[in-house]
This record gives sequence, C-alpha cells and structure tokens, in this order.
Amino acid sequence: MSRIGKKPIPVPAGVTVTIADGTVTVAGKEKLQLALPPKVAVEMKDGHVLVSQVEDTRTSSAMQGLARSLINNMVIGVSQGFKKELQIIGVGYKAQISGSKLVLNLGYSHVINYDVPAGVKVTVADNVKITVEGADKQLVGETAATIRRFRKPEPYKGKGIRYVDEQITLKEGKSVG
Repeated sequence: MSRIGKKPIPVPAGVTVTIADGTVTVAGKEKLQLALPPKVAVEMKDGHVLVSQVEDTRTSSAMQGLARSLINNMVIGVSQGFKKELQIIGVGYKAQISGSKLVLNLGYSHVINYDVPAGVKVTVADNVKITVEGADKQLVGETAATIRRFRKPEPYKGKGIRYVDEQITLKEGKSVG
C-alpha cells in the first residue's frame, strides 16, 4: 500500500472540492481540475479528501500516491499558490515585462520574447529578478524551467539565469604552467 496515498488531505476554509465523473475540481482563489488516474477512488469525509485503491496491486498503489499528491498540490495551489524565483547574472543581461510577454536580453544578437502562459503571473524586479507565480504547481515549475533554459548558468563565470537558491559550482580556468 502507498504510504503517501493513505494520508488524508485536509481542506482549508475557503476551498471547495467537488468529485464527479472521474474528475476532481478544487476551487478557491482559482479553479483547478484533474482527471483521476485509473484504479483510484476519491471521496470527501469530515473536511478531508481520502484517496483509495480500487484493487490491491502495485500499479494501483502507485496511482493512489500519484492522485493524492496531485490533489494535495491543487489544494495548496488554490489556497496559497506556488512561486519560483529566478535571478539573472551577467553584465548587460536584463529582463522586462511588456504586456503578456517577457522580454529578455541575454547577450545574444537578438532579444528573446517569451509568451507567458495563461494561469501564470510573471513579474520582474530590478531588471534581474524574475518571479513566477500561479496556482498550478506543474505549470509554474515548467514556466520557470523554460525561462532558465534560455541561458543556463555557465560553469566558468556563472553568467546566465539561475534559481535564487541554486548553487553553481564554478570550474577553474586555464592555468599557465
């Protein structure tokens, strides 16, 4: 049995969970929907969401843990939200918001225009700090990773886009000897 899947999910005040026709809808500040994986049953009981297996197999146990994690992330997302912070390091590297686009100058011969997906809010502070916020954990993480991919930190000077809490191990340059 899945240890994670057995834990009940507490539903905070201001959040409603609706289960119907194989989909779970969580509404709060925003509204998120999830199609349930196979071999899993979900029910509401005493202000908690309970995820259970339909049959006792290894696959069913894995699906129970998956469904529980996804529903828990939805509940946290609509009540608190998720946030990723990125930092741009490099002389002349900068970012700005222009409407629904993120405009990046990263040392290339051209400017990068990135369309911010719906459901995600991107803000830029001091031209070098990018904050990605939203209710959908997967979408926030994927958006931050896509922005980082435009210029990954290089190993010699550390120039590029990195997460705020990310540690970059710098290599030693050529030694004359």
